[in-house]
Amino acid sequence: MGQRTETTPTSASLEGRRIGTASLVFMIIAASAPLTVVAGGVPSNVAVTGLFGIPLSFLVLGVVLILFAIGYAAMSRHVHNAGAFFAYIAKGLGKPAGVGAALTALVAYNAMQIGIVGMFGFVLSSILDALFGLTVPWAVCALIAWAVVGLMGIARVDFSAKVLGVIVTAEFLVVIVFDLIGLVQSPEGVTADGLLPDQLFAPGIGAALAFSIAAFMGFESGAIYNEEVKDPTRTAGRATIVAVSLIAGFYALSAWAMVVGVGPSQVIGQSQELGPDLMFAFLADHAPVWFVDLANLLFLTSLLAALVAFHNIVARYFFALGRDRVLPTFLARTSRRSGAPVAGSLTQSGLAFVVLLIFAIAGIGSTDPLFPVVTLFTWLTNMGAFGLVLLMGLTALAVIGFLRTRRDEYSTWTRIIAPGIAALGLFALFVAIVANFDVLIGASEPTVLSWLLPAIVLVPGLAGTLWALTLRRRDPHLYAGIGSGGSLG
Repeated sequence: MGQRTETTPTSASLEGRRIGTASLVFMIIAASAPLTVVAGGVPSNVAVTGLFGIPLSFLVLGVVLILFAIGYAAMSRHVHNAGAFFAYIAKGLGKPAGVGAALTALVAYNAMQIGIVGMFGFVLSSILDALFGLTVPWAVCALIAWAVVGLMGIARVDFSAKVLGVIVTAEFLVVIVFDLIGLVQSPEGVTADGLLPDQLFAPGIGAALAFSIAAFMGFESGAIYNEEVKDPTRTAGRATIVAVSLIAGFYALSAWAMVVGVGPSQVIGQSQELGPDLMFAFLADHAPVWFVDLANLLFLTSLLAALVAFHNIVARYFFALGRDRVLPTFLARTSRRSGAPVAGSLTQSGLAFVVLLIFAIAGIGSTDPLFPVVTLFTWLTNMGAFGLVLLMGLTALAVIGFLRTRRDEYSTWTRIIAPGIAALGLFALFVAIVANFDVLIGASEPTVLSWLLPAIVLVPGLAGTLWALTLRRRDPHLYAGIGSGGSLG
């Protein structure tokens, strides 16, 4: 038993007391990439669904996620673990479900991070060609992001927070300028188009909500940093609710400004014709050239910020699972200099490099400049959203399971009603994603990818559940410690 204690990394911890509420809000918002959502996500959603009501979709989802965040924030006061979904589901629904959730989360978050690398490679390659006439393959550009993110991943977490804070602030300013120009121009007048219920609650709403939820991915990461915040009992919960409120309101406003600025009668056609270039084409007609160039560059840094945010999330999941010995224990190693989960960071970088290399080889000879966007980015980010929405639904149930015995501390609203409504909404959204998965990956009809990509996310979760059940029988000591790292009970 003595040897077991020496080799078990249950005492491993991340460097604490470095992140305040404001910094954590920036880190959460960075994962959602504000400029990327407004410039790329909104017109793509409008183009595919043909609905005006995309601005309203952000408010609807915001309400569901704030309800989720109420119970999530309450539970975060008691569970301080870098593997948030893993620990929450393990404590609320049982350790087998927790381990299954952890492996699904690892695949989903890796998919989000690696998929965004493809978009970054395409955008940087396009910018270099447009501004300097340089022809640089997208894969080479993607490797630049890969290297920068890898270096930031092993640095002090507060350094990453400061960099992301600058980037996110700049993104907000650019989008705010776009919003103001759109509302001032308003060729058909300032109307409520985009916010009216019948413009969203119509055929295609499932696809619209499935697209829009991607804008919120990463908001749940507040609890992942709970071992590193200045006040573990309050910071994560407060930052999560603030971030969700800001994201929902800001995206709804900006999407509405796009509808008004382009014109309700034109926005669907323009979105289908220009796609992610719609915002930049609009700015080119109404703003100085230098501002348009700045917006393009910030679109690139927006992607970089999201890459760093998701990389940090994955690294901490690896750390948490290594610490609990669900995965190899070396993953729990941290840097003595920076306190960062260096083994988890390097592992995520290694996985990203392998997947990037596979897609780079597959794209050799392709004449489609959008190859990394329609394959690497589209396939993997939708895989990620698929898995994470499922995990949020399970976490909402886990909150009910965990808080049910704490009647003296929390109201019925916090313990049952809010997370219960959130669970219903999230599972309904998960069904919508499943039903519209062909549309989300750009397929006109069911293909092999329609079941293969979701299976890549779900199968590891099933395997993790079976692995936990095996551990319960073979190694009760190890099983008892699953999900306990960093917990205060």
